Amino acid sequence: MIGPRRIVCLTEEPTETLYALGEQDRIVGISGFTVRPPEARRDKPKVSAFTSAKVGEILKLKPDLAIGFSDIQADIAAELIRNGVEVWIANHRSVAGILDYIRRLGGLVGAAERASAYADELQRGLDAIAAQASMLPQRPRVYVEEWDEPIITGIQWGAELVEIAGGIDVFPELSREPLAKARILANGDPVIARNPDIIIGSWCGKKFRPERVAARPGWEAINAVRDGELHEIKSPLILQPGPAALTDGVQAIAQIIQQWSKRVVGAA
Repeated sequence: MIGPRRIVCLTEEPTETLYALGEQDRIVGISGFTVRPPEARRDKPKVSAFTSAKVGEILKLKPDLAIGFSDIQADIAAELIRNGVEVWIANHRSVAGILDYIRRLGGLVGAAERASAYADELQRGLDAIAAQASMLPQRPRVYVEEWDEPIITGIQWGAELVEIAGGIDVFPELSREPLAKARILANGDPVIARNPDIIIGSWCGKKFRPERVAARPGWEAINAVRDGELHEIKSPLILQPGPAALTDGVQAIAQIIQQWSKRVVGAA
């Protein structure tokens, strides 16, 4: 067996990727937030959350690699490193970055060819959705919200998926900010000003409440609120930067946009 033999996945995307590549036997521990694939949640020990981890339990598993994501897991990584564990913290923020991540992870476990073929397959799926979206008679303006208190707008790969699916992200300048704190809105006025046709809520780890969003001061003037275009996409589908976002996640966005288009065209 080439590469690390005992991997702890601190987030879901390495787990889903390794399963997709047929390398799941290397995984000895996963994030408690993992839902994809369901057999991982059933079969693998849960040893971390997103901002915390059971370091003692991880060390008992004797991993030769721990894989996590972003600055938010920096403290977990540091503690594992101090305890002699090799750590890879990926920090990709774009669709291209996700595809590159899959290829790099495949290379780490001696599955470079399979990973490249898988990434190419995912790209073809995105291209097919983009081709379908190109036939839309009108593109809706879309607001993606990751959190409600404070209001946090969508990250870069989410904005890119909206564009691929045929929408226009209303906060493109904020989506390029890698840190969530840079995407916080002081209040809802900027959303009112940009007047999205569709609102997609994907609150990390909790249920989206469209009625609460619609009741925000002044939001009754927003097209999406007026027309009832407030939709939830579960956070594991679009907030984890792995295969889910490029498959079920983008497909969910595309379905919302296609339904919006049918309604608008029908009303014209």
